[in-house]
Amino acid sequence: MLRIARTGVGVLDKSVAILAAVQGGARSLAELVSATGLSRATAYRLAAALEAHGLLAREEPGRWRLGLRLLALGTSAARGLPIRQAALPALRDLAARTGESAQLYVRDGDARVCVEVVESPRELRTIVPLGASLPLYAGSAGKVFLAWADEADRERLIGGVRRLTDRTPMDPRRIRAELARVRQRGWGESVAEREPGVASASVPVLDGSDHLVAVLSVSGPIERTGRQPARRYVEDLRKAATAVEAALGAVGD
Repeated sequence: MLRIARTGVGVLDKSVAILAAVQGGARSLAELVSATGLSRATAYRLAAALEAHGLLAREEPGRWRLGLRLLALGTSAARGLPIRQAALPALRDLAARTGESAQLYVRDGDARVCVEVVESPRELRTIVPLGASLPLYAGSAGKVFLAWADEADRERLIGGVRRLTDRTPMDPRRIRAELARVRQRGWGESVAEREPGVASASVPVLDGSDHLVAVLSVSGPIERTGRQPARRYVEDLRKAATAVEAALGAVGD
Protein backbone atom coordinates (compact mmCIF):
# COMPACT_ATOMS: atom_id res chain seq x y z
CA MET A 1 0.00 0.00 0.00
CA LEU A 2 1.22 3.49 -0.86
CA ARG A 3 2.24 5.80 1.94
CA ILE A 4 -0.02 8.84 1.84
CA ALA A 5 1.64 12.08 2.88
CA ARG A 6 -0.19 13.93 5.65
CA THR A 7 -0.28 17.67 5.07
CA GLY A 8 -3.50 18.39 6.90
CA VAL A 9 -5.36 18.91 3.61
CA GLY A 10 -7.01 15.52 3.39
CA VAL A 11 -8.60 15.75 -0.03
CA LEU A 12 -5.29 16.88 -1.56
CA ASP A 13 -3.32 14.09 0.14
CA LYS A 14 -5.81 11.50 -1.09
CA SER A 15 -5.87 12.90 -4.61
CA VAL A 16 -2.08 12.76 -4.81
CA ALA A 17 -2.23 9.16 -3.59
CA ILE A 18 -4.60 8.34 -6.47
CA LEU A 19 -2.19 9.92 -8.95
CA ALA A 20 0.75 8.03 -7.45
CA ALA A 21 -1.18 4.77 -7.69
CA VAL A 22 -1.56 5.07 -11.48
CA GLN A 23 1.99 6.32 -12.03
CA GLY A 24 3.12 2.84 -13.05
CA GLY A 25 0.16 2.14 -15.33
CA ALA A 26 -3.62 2.05 -15.58
CA ARG A 27 -5.51 0.89 -12.49
CA SER A 28 -9.02 -0.36 -11.92
CA LEU A 29 -11.12 1.00 -9.07
CA ALA A 30 -10.39 -2.11 -7.01
CA GLU A 31 -6.65 -1.62 -7.59
CA LEU A 32 -6.89 2.04 -6.57
CA VAL A 33 -8.59 1.02 -3.34
CA SER A 34 -5.93 -1.63 -2.65
CA ALA A 35 -3.02 0.71 -3.45
CA THR A 36 -4.25 3.71 -1.46
CA GLY A 37 -6.31 2.21 1.37
CA LEU A 38 -9.13 4.61 0.52
CA SER A 39 -12.73 3.49 0.57
CA ARG A 40 -14.26 2.48 -2.74
CA ALA A 41 -16.59 5.49 -2.73
CA THR A 42 -13.79 7.96 -1.96
CA ALA A 43 -11.43 6.48 -4.54
CA TYR A 44 -14.09 6.64 -7.23
CA ARG A 45 -15.14 10.19 -6.36
CA LEU A 46 -11.56 11.48 -6.44
CA ALA A 47 -10.65 9.58 -9.62
CA ALA A 48 -13.68 10.99 -11.38
CA ALA A 49 -12.83 14.51 -10.22
CA LEU A 50 -9.21 14.16 -11.36
CA GLU A 51 -10.48 12.89 -14.70
CA ALA A 52 -12.69 15.96 -15.04
CA HIS A 53 -9.61 18.16 -14.57
CA GLY A 54 -7.59 16.19 -17.15
CA LEU A 55 -5.20 14.79 -14.56
CA LEU A 56 -6.54 11.28 -15.10
CA ALA A 57 -8.03 9.64 -18.19
CA ARG A 58 -9.87 6.37 -18.74
CA GLU A 59 -8.41 3.68 -20.94
CA GLU A 60 -11.68 1.79 -20.72
CA PRO A 61 -14.65 1.82 -18.34
CA GLY A 62 -13.40 1.49 -14.79
CA ARG A 63 -9.65 1.86 -15.50
CA TRP A 64 -7.76 5.11 -15.06
CA ARG A 65 -4.34 6.26 -16.29
CA LEU A 66 -2.46 9.54 -15.99
CA GLY A 67 -4.02 12.34 -18.01
CA LEU A 68 -2.39 14.44 -20.69
CA ARG A 69 -2.65 17.61 -18.62
CA LEU A 70 0.05 16.19 -16.34
CA LEU A 71 2.41 16.00 -19.32
CA ALA A 72 1.96 19.71 -19.98
CA LEU A 73 2.46 20.52 -16.30
CA GLY A 74 5.53 18.30 -16.08
CA THR A 75 7.07 19.83 -19.17
CA SER A 76 6.51 23.33 -17.79
CA ALA A 77 8.10 22.31 -14.49
CA ALA A 78 11.10 20.80 -16.27
CA ARG A 79 11.66 24.00 -18.24
CA GLY A 80 11.98 25.91 -15.00
CA LEU A 81 14.72 23.74 -13.52
CA PRO A 82 18.17 25.40 -13.47
CA ILE A 83 19.82 22.01 -13.93
CA ARG A 84 18.07 21.59 -17.26
CA GLN A 85 19.74 24.66 -18.74
CA ALA A 86 23.04 23.77 -17.09
CA ALA A 87 23.02 20.25 -18.53
CA LEU A 88 21.81 20.87 -22.08
CA PRO A 89 25.22 21.67 -23.68
CA ALA A 90 26.76 18.57 -22.08
CA LEU A 91 23.81 16.42 -23.22
CA ARG A 92 24.17 17.66 -26.78
CA ASP A 93 27.88 16.87 -26.73
CA LEU A 94 27.20 13.46 -25.17
CA ALA A 95 24.67 12.53 -27.86
CA ALA A 96 27.06 13.72 -30.58
CA ARG A 97 29.99 11.73 -29.16
CA THR A 98 28.05 8.50 -28.67
CA GLY A 99 25.58 8.70 -31.54
CA GLU A 100 22.86 7.61 -29.11
CA SER A 101 20.13 9.35 -27.12
CA ALA A 102 21.18 11.14 -23.94
CA GLN A 103 18.90 11.86 -20.96
CA LEU A 104 18.99 13.78 -17.71
CA TYR A 105 16.88 12.45 -14.82
CA VAL A 106 15.95 13.86 -11.44
CA ARG A 107 14.18 12.00 -8.69
CA ASP A 108 10.54 12.74 -7.97
CA GLY A 109 9.27 10.68 -5.05
CA ASP A 110 9.48 7.02 -5.97
CA ALA A 111 10.16 7.70 -9.64
CA ARG A 112 12.77 9.32 -11.87
CA VAL A 113 11.65 11.99 -14.29
CA CYS A 114 13.35 12.85 -17.57
CA VAL A 115 13.84 16.62 -17.42
CA GLU A 116 16.01 16.95 -20.52
CA VAL A 117 16.74 14.73 -23.52
CA VAL A 118 18.75 14.92 -26.73
CA GLU A 119 17.73 12.19 -29.14
CA SER A 120 20.04 10.27 -31.42
CA PRO A 121 19.92 11.44 -35.05
CA ARG A 122 19.67 7.82 -36.18
CA GLU A 123 16.38 6.50 -37.48
CA LEU A 124 16.46 3.55 -35.06
CA ARG A 125 16.86 5.07 -31.59
CA THR A 126 15.47 4.97 -28.09
CA ILE A 127 12.97 7.68 -27.21
CA VAL A 128 12.34 8.82 -23.65
CA PRO A 129 9.86 11.71 -23.79
CA LEU A 130 10.58 14.87 -21.85
CA GLY A 131 8.65 14.57 -18.60
CA ALA A 132 8.51 10.77 -18.68
CA SER A 133 8.22 9.25 -15.21
CA LEU A 134 10.06 5.92 -14.90
CA PRO A 135 10.65 3.46 -12.05
CA LEU A 136 13.70 3.57 -9.81
CA TYR A 137 14.08 -0.19 -9.60
CA ALA A 138 14.79 -0.89 -13.28
CA GLY A 139 17.19 0.63 -15.79
CA SER A 140 20.69 1.99 -15.32
CA ALA A 141 19.57 5.44 -14.12
CA GLY A 142 17.30 3.84 -11.54
CA LYS A 143 20.23 1.82 -10.23
CA VAL A 144 22.28 4.98 -9.73
CA PHE A 145 19.45 6.68 -7.85
CA LEU A 146 19.03 3.63 -5.60
CA ALA A 147 22.78 3.25 -5.06
CA TRP A 148 22.91 6.81 -3.67
CA ALA A 149 19.68 6.55 -1.64
CA ASP A 150 19.81 6.07 2.11
CA GLU A 151 19.48 2.48 3.32
CA ALA A 152 15.90 2.65 4.59
CA ASP A 153 14.68 4.30 1.40
CA ARG A 154 16.59 1.83 -0.74
CA GLU A 155 15.20 -1.18 1.09
CA ARG A 156 11.65 0.14 0.80
CA LEU A 157 12.02 0.59 -2.95
CA ILE A 158 13.65 -2.80 -3.43
CA GLY A 159 10.64 -4.30 -1.70
CA GLY A 160 8.33 -2.81 -4.35
CA VAL A 161 10.02 -4.20 -7.46
CA ARG A 162 7.69 -5.18 -10.30
CA ARG A 163 8.71 -7.28 -13.30
CA LEU A 164 8.82 -5.18 -16.48
CA THR A 165 10.72 -7.62 -18.72
CA ASP A 166 12.12 -11.11 -18.31
CA ARG A 167 15.44 -9.45 -17.37
CA THR A 168 14.13 -7.13 -14.65
CA PRO A 169 16.14 -7.89 -11.46
CA MET A 170 13.81 -9.40 -8.87
CA ASP A 171 16.02 -11.07 -6.23
CA PRO A 172 16.58 -8.54 -3.40
CA ARG A 173 20.00 -10.02 -2.56
CA ARG A 174 21.23 -9.69 -6.13
CA ILE A 175 19.81 -6.16 -6.38
CA ARG A 176 21.64 -5.11 -3.20
CA ALA A 177 24.90 -6.58 -4.48
CA GLU A 178 24.52 -4.81 -7.83
CA LEU A 179 23.75 -1.48 -6.16
CA ALA A 180 26.85 -1.81 -3.99
CA ARG A 181 28.92 -2.29 -7.17
CA VAL A 182 27.24 0.72 -8.81
CA ARG A 183 28.13 2.93 -5.84
CA GLN A 184 31.72 1.65 -5.74
CA ARG A 185 32.51 2.04 -9.43
CA GLY A 186 30.38 5.15 -10.00
CA TRP A 187 28.20 3.95 -12.88
CA GLY A 188 25.29 1.65 -13.66
CA GLU A 189 24.24 -0.25 -16.75
CA SER A 190 21.14 -2.09 -17.89
CA VAL A 191 20.41 -4.47 -20.74
CA ALA A 192 16.70 -4.95 -21.49
CA GLU A 193 15.78 -4.64 -17.80
CA ARG A 194 13.14 -1.96 -18.29
CA GLU A 195 12.41 -2.16 -22.01
CA PRO A 196 13.13 -5.13 -24.33
CA GLY A 197 15.83 -4.43 -26.90
CA VAL A 198 17.20 -1.35 -25.09
CA ALA A 199 20.47 -0.97 -23.20
CA SER A 200 21.77 2.00 -21.25
CA ALA A 201 24.56 3.29 -19.04
CA SER A 202 24.32 6.03 -16.41
CA VAL A 203 26.46 8.08 -14.04
CA PRO A 204 25.61 10.40 -11.12
CA VAL A 205 25.72 14.17 -11.13
CA LEU A 206 26.90 15.24 -7.66
CA ASP A 207 26.99 18.53 -5.81
CA GLY A 208 29.94 19.91 -3.86
CA SER A 209 29.08 17.67 -0.90
CA ASP A 210 28.87 14.52 -3.05
CA HIS A 211 25.09 14.42 -2.77
CA LEU A 212 23.23 13.08 -5.79
CA VAL A 213 21.58 15.85 -7.79
CA ALA A 214 20.67 14.07 -11.02
CA VAL A 215 21.64 11.17 -13.28
CA LEU A 216 22.97 11.29 -16.84
CA SER A 217 22.21 8.40 -19.20
CA VAL A 218 22.96 7.16 -22.68
CA SER A 219 20.56 4.63 -24.19
CA GLY A 220 20.17 2.86 -27.50
CA PRO A 221 19.27 -0.38 -29.25
CA ILE A 222 21.25 -3.35 -27.95
CA GLU A 223 22.40 -4.05 -31.52
CA ARG A 224 24.55 -0.90 -31.31
CA THR A 225 25.31 -0.53 -27.62
CA GLY A 226 26.26 -4.15 -27.07
CA ARG A 227 25.58 -5.99 -23.82
CA GLN A 228 28.17 -4.00 -21.87
CA PRO A 229 27.11 -0.44 -22.68
CA ALA A 230 29.10 1.09 -19.83
CA ARG A 231 32.35 -0.16 -21.36
CA ARG A 232 31.53 1.87 -24.47
CA TYR A 233 30.03 5.02 -22.93
CA VAL A 234 31.24 5.51 -19.36
CA GLU A 235 34.13 7.85 -20.17
CA ASP A 236 31.92 10.12 -22.27
CA LEU A 237 29.29 10.01 -19.51
CA ARG A 238 31.82 10.99 -16.86
CA LYS A 239 33.04 13.91 -18.95
CA ALA A 240 29.45 15.07 -19.40
CA ALA A 241 28.72 14.73 -15.66
CA THR A 242 31.83 16.77 -14.82
CA ALA A 243 30.69 19.47 -17.23
CA VAL A 244 27.20 19.55 -15.69
CA GLU A 245 28.63 19.72 -12.16
CA ALA A 246 30.86 22.61 -13.19
CA ALA A 247 27.95 24.41 -14.85
CA LEU A 248 25.79 23.94 -11.74
CA GLY A 249 28.57 25.41 -9.64
CA ALA A 250 28.62 28.43 -11.92
CA VAL A 251 24.85 28.75 -11.68
CA GLY A 252 25.09 28.53 -7.89
CA ASP A 253 27.71 31.26 -7.81
